[in-house]
Formats: sequence, structure tokens, C-alpha cells
Amino acid sequence: MSPAPSSVSDLIEIEQIKRLKYKYLRCLDQKLWDEIAECFTSDATAAYSSGKYAFDGAEAIVAFLRQAMGADSFHSSHRVHHPEIELTSATTATGVWALEDVVIDTRFEITIRGAAFYEDEYVKVDGQWKLRHTGYRRTYEEMQSRKDVPGLKLTASGWTGGGRSELEA
Repeated sequence: MSPAPSSVSDLIEIEQIKRLKYKYLRCLDQKLWDEIAECFTSDATAAYSSGKYAFDGAEAIVAFLRQAMGADSFHSSHRVHHPEIELTSATTATGVWALEDVVIDTRFEITIRGAAFYEDEYVKVDGQWKLRHTGYRRTYEEMQSRKDVPGLKLTASGWTGGGRSELEA
């Protein structure tokens, strides 16, 4: 069990780390590749899906995310909660986060749902927390054909319809 934060300044540092993780996920779901790059140290590493997709360097990580998730047909929602953040020094920390995610790919007509635990390492560079390592191990993942669900239709897309719903008011 990690030790409890010992001061208000520790709590402020932990909150800054939380905001970094939230920014990373917002940028991921909104396809903000230049902004997501700001979340990493230049020598960051990533090991997604228990290392099935592993990368060295922020450029390689962002290139993978852009290629894997950049299509207009790709819609995602990544939500993290239950952070367990431990400050290991004045400029380093670790974190474990519960993840729940949903991906809809209209090109392949599939929906993927899953859960995992992220394990992160953080470093403070020039007063800003950055990801030095991120990765997750799945607790489960499931895929469903969207073709097999009568009446299922994506009625809003931030990529092809500006996020405006097709439903009539």
C-alpha cells in the first residue's frame, strides 16, 4: 500500500499528475496529436496491451496513436478512475489507473469494449509533470459486430459531422 501524501504540496503535485493523465486521454479521444505529444518526455516508452504494442520515444508513441486511431471512422472514449499515485521523489512518481474504454470503428463495423489497468511513471521536467512511461494490461476486452445489431446507427461524429447529432429535436 502506498504511503498517504504527507503535505498539501504533495496533494497539489498529485493533482497536477491527474490533470496530465486526463489531458492525455482527452487528446487521444479528440485526435489532438501535437497536444498529446506535450504529455511525454522525449525518451518516453509505452507498452499497450501488455506490451503487444511497445514503443520507445515520444515521436514513435504519437506516430502509433495517430496511425491506429486517426481515421475518421475511429471513435473512442477512454475513461480512467481510481488513481493510485505515489510521489517517489520531488521529481518522480508512479501511478496505477483503472481504465474503461469503448471504441467504435464504422469502417470495420465493430465495437470494442474493455477494461485495463494503466501503470505509469512520471517525471517533473521544468516544473511540468510528463509521462516517462505508460502502458496497460487488459483485464478484459470484447468485440461485437455492429452489423449484427438491428437498428444500431452512429448518429453523431466529431470527425464527419462536427459532433452534431442527426436526431431531430
